[in-house]
Amino acid sequence: MENRNGTDNASAARRARFGALPERVRYEDMVEEKEATPGDPARHAHDPEGSWRFSSCLAVDLGL
Repeated sequence: MENRNGTDNASAARRARFGALPERVRYEDMVEEKEATPGDPARHAHDPEGSWRFSSCLAVDLGL
């Protein structure tokens, strides 16, 4: 009989803790909207003197 009483107590504790689902989160609360900043054309401009820094070359990587 003690085992059943212990099981009932455990079952009641589980129901008290996990008996209900959490409240739903609204879509509006999950999404954040903010204005996009306009692109900076100078950021993507070609710089012939500095372009060597961004190339990928095995000889350059090895220091040859």
